[in-house]
Amino acid sequence: MLRVRCLRGGSRGAEAAHYIGSRLRGAFTGWVQRTFQSTQAAAASQSTCAADDKAASPVPKDCLVCSYNEWDPLEEVIVGRAENACVPPFSVEVKANTYEKYWGFYQKFGGQGFPKDHLKKAIAEIEEMCNILKGEGVIVKRPDPIDWSVKYKTPDFESTGMYGAMPRDILLVVGNEIIEAPMAWRARFFEYRAYRRLIKDYFNSGAKWTTAPKPTMADELYDQNYPIHSVEDRHKLAAQGKFVTTEFEPCFDAADFIRAGRDIFVQRSQVTNYMGIEWMRRHLAPDYRVHIISFKDPNPMHIDATFNIIGPGLVLSNPDRPCHQIELFKKAGWTVIQPPVPLIPDDHPLWMSSKWLSMNVLMLDEKRVMVDANETSIQKMFEKLGISTIKVNIRHANSLGGGFHCWTCDIRRRGTLQSYFD
Repeated sequence: MLRVRCLRGGSRGAEAAHYIGSRLRGAFTGWVQRTFQSTQAAAASQSTCAADDKAASPVPKDCLVCSYNEWDPLEEVIVGRAENACVPPFSVEVKANTYEKYWGFYQKFGGQGFPKDHLKKAIAEIEEMCNILKGEGVIVKRPDPIDWSVKYKTPDFESTGMYGAMPRDILLVVGNEIIEAPMAWRARFFEYRAYRRLIKDYFNSGAKWTTAPKPTMADELYDQNYPIHSVEDRHKLAAQGKFVTTEFEPCFDAADFIRAGRDIFVQRSQVTNYMGIEWMRRHLAPDYRVHIISFKDPNPMHIDATFNIIGPGLVLSNPDRPCHQIELFKKAGWTVIQPPVPLIPDDHPLWMSSKWLSMNVLMLDEKRVMVDANETSIQKMFEKLGISTIKVNIRHANSLGGGFHCWTCDIRRRGTLQSYFD
């Protein structure tokens, strides 16, 4: 298991920073290369530990918000709502993030509600999930129900909304700070409205509240001719570092970031660009270090069904989407586990996700995990690791684009800020 130590000059942390830079340098040019190098240089150049010399401000005693990683004991969580969920209009950024077999579904139902019977079952599943969380001693909060079918217009585009189902996509908790992500889909432009009541309550309890720069989502943010017609196209474009979002302005979804104390990992994806990553790096420095990692992924969007950190020095790594920087973790003493192939049947609709939601689990603490009741293979994997499984069926909720990690945003975990890399 990893030792808890601070990043210091000449340490493994510096070697790790050099490693990431050397592996990815060839892929980035111009501004992106300079930005990424500055990100790693800022971390590697620290001669003393930020934890010792420039520690984050202590969390106020009565503050309800405090979470530094994905596995400390969970005390309070936001769980999303499936109510009124709408199919997003079939725009270029939606096309780039969905598979061709579902394009007809978006073209037909964009701007309308998801199928009523399916949605009714998803709502019931999430209610049961909330009840189980409460039974495990976790305080559960819910966003406000909103009519997402209302059409809205900005100076740059018009759209309908989508849902308030996935708080992990829009909210990132770092210590006692809640960061609202700017998002990248036009259908999600006003999604923050569902969470504002909750965030104001947390702010009044002493939490920090930050909203990242809201993109205009003008046409220039998207490659309007992004060429995707097959999985092969997607693999080729991703390998070349080409995505539907451009560097016109910062954008990111919070679900492309995953936390391990002072080290936060992020991927450049279809919804998160380098400008968005650089904004986060500057915002969180010097107390946190943001590292870019990448995967052999034909359709990168949200990191937690590809690379899910489940404990100190323990990570699930998708075998279909290997991490290009996995040696960084192995050299630091991390245990890398490949989860088993998902069991979800081929005929089950997954309009907005892949089968690998099976690894999109929620840790209640280091020894308890919320996992899909149907995924017996991954249940056995956790049991072999000495982790008790809390089995919940959210198969219909999966169809809306998320597993347990996506459907939740942990607000408070009982733990302290630490470094898990030498």
